[in-house]
Amino acid sequence: MLHSSYVQPDIVPMNGTNTRQNIDRLQDLSATVTLNRSKVKEIGRDGIVGWKVNVPSVSLTMKQLEYGSIAFWNALANDSAANQAIVLNDFKLSQNDILCYSTQDTGAFLGTMQYPAMRVDGFDIDIGSPMDIAMRSFTLVGEDEIFWQNSNAYVVQITDTGATNGTYVIAISHSGTYSSYPVPVLDPDTSANYIIRIMRNRSGVDTQLVQGTDFTYNSANQHITFTAAATSDTYKIWYTAASYISGAVPFVDNNSDVYGIPAEQVSIFLNTGNYVYRLQSAKISVKFTREDLKEIGNTQIVTRGIKDKTVTVTLGRNLETFTIEQLLRGVSSTYGKIDASMFSNNVGGSKLFVYMYDSKLKTNFKLGYTCANLSPTSLSATTPLNAYETRQVTMEGENLLITNLLANMSVTTYDADTVAN
Repeated sequence: MLHSSYVQPDIVPMNGTNTRQNIDRLQDLSATVTLNRSKVKEIGRDGIVGWKVNVPSVSLTMKQLEYGSIAFWNALANDSAANQAIVLNDFKLSQNDILCYSTQDTGAFLGTMQYPAMRVDGFDIDIGSPMDIAMRSFTLVGEDEIFWQNSNAYVVQITDTGATNGTYVIAISHSGTYSSYPVPVLDPDTSANYIIRIMRNRSGVDTQLVQGTDFTYNSANQHITFTAAATSDTYKIWYTAASYISGAVPFVDNNSDVYGIPAEQVSIFLNTGNYVYRLQSAKISVKFTREDLKEIGNTQIVTRGIKDKTVTVTLGRNLETFTIEQLLRGVSSTYGKIDASMFSNNVGGSKLFVYMYDSKLKTNFKLGYTCANLSPTSLSATTPLNAYETRQVTMEGENLLITNLLANMSVTTYDADTVAN
């Protein structure tokens, strides 16, 4: 049997210089693999001629307690660990490996589930009620699910920044920086591949290296040789082994961050200075229309991008005043008429500010979300028998800023190059 407490999840950014990290506060991880196979028939035959095998499609969903850390966001966006602000365009080219290290109840290590080159397809930030902990939910898409077991049970990852100009050699297992690392094991589906993948980041440009052209691996002495290295290079290396790194574990308990951010530690404003009272629920949903393209003669994704993005904000409250409607209409609380058909539709739109703190005193800012250029799209009201009336407003836009720097909450632009990091 395999209990969730013995499944240890990691994320490894493929691009950039950010390193492997644990996926903390994870509440649910689910995967759906569609093999995309279709049977082939022909006229004159009763039965199947064969099966057309297409590239699989993988959908991975994760639900995580909101705990006020930007670390996982930076990993998803392939930004540096020190980055303090993320905008939606940061997810256009980002890719991540999701690794789940699994141990049976008996204590025997079973293996590593790898979801390679996963891209963000959408996510939610959701506060379901005043009694709930804020939640993050993510959907990632990819093309493969691999379970490594037996002699290949552990996926090991190296991030190396010690390159020198010219020929550069990394020695695994025997000596030097990586002496504690296990010996790479041959991929059983191949005759010579001991290395799963090597990504190089050179001056901000990410390239997947080709074995035999950009690097070689010697299985006799466990040397990886790069033929044309540069001192600015960061190399990310993946391989499998029969054991993990000596003296290390795949997952380290995070006892430094808060367990989560309850609803009472959140402040929500609509436009500048307008605190939203009586809120019962608040949700920010982001959905990408991805443009991840294949090509004839290749089973891999060759171009990645996002051609459209939609940010939907939904606020639910008990009806006491029409403050939100007044703000959307652009009138004061003393105005005599709120006509939904006259809600603002200017390009500037409305803004939503979500401030998260480490306690209900709200003195130590942890993380914030800002949605700009929002336009109202729907209103609903419910008056159930023997209960108070509730109102829900939905707004839509294309911008979201995620930041752990309080000063960024008041910026007026949402371009990755102009937000303070």
